[in-house]
Amino acid sequence: MKQALSALLLVCVGAVHAADMAVVRYVDQDPGDAPYPTRILVTPDFMRMDSGEDDGDFVLLDRRQRLVVNVMRESRLAMVFTSGMLPPKPAGWKPRLDVHKAARGTRRFSLSVKGVVCSEGVAAQRAAPDAARAMAELKSILAATQYRVWKDAPPEMQRDCDLANHVWESGATLALGLPLDEREFTGRTRQLESETRQPLRPELFSVPDGMATINAPS
Repeated sequence: MKQALSALLLVCVGAVHAADMAVVRYVDQDPGDAPYPTRILVTPDFMRMDSGEDDGDFVLLDRRQRLVVNVMRESRLAMVFTSGMLPPKPAGWKPRLDVHKAARGTRRFSLSVKGVVCSEGVAAQRAAPDAARAMAELKSILAATQYRVWKDAPPEMQRDCDLANHVWESGATLALGLPLDEREFTGRTRQLESETRQPLRPELFSVPDGMATINAPS
């Protein structure tokens, strides 16, 4: 009888988790610009990234199909990104990831290439671990597109840290846990504002009707 009750409890717990979503809020800032909010909603099947407005533009990650959709409401466009092929890492590519214990349950990290710090910050391994995984999945899918953008840029704009942060080592720091704060070599910063769970809202994880779908080059 006790075993049956335990099994029933596990089923109920699973149902509760299936009916809610992780909500992670950051304050991001680009050099010279005002800070702005970023909201990340995560379920086992999807991740949505937006500015916190339900009816605004958003990026949708389909975790099962490994698709990323950039929804632009004003232009009525949904641009679809799929995983592409990456060339082999260049000869001599030797990034360095330094990790040190910080406050309880957190680790301080620094990712560098050729002596240049590409990103640094603090990550918490047990804070919303599935959100960190989903963020890494998003970067992995977009890596081929990021490489194409890097390759098409003028030589003076082809920076090794862009390859480290967005292509070759895109998931390295996220494997350490959810970023609590982060600073990139460009001066862009990110700080965690809150991490909660809320009731699932399936309508937030679908592309609105009437959108023209375009496949992005990969």
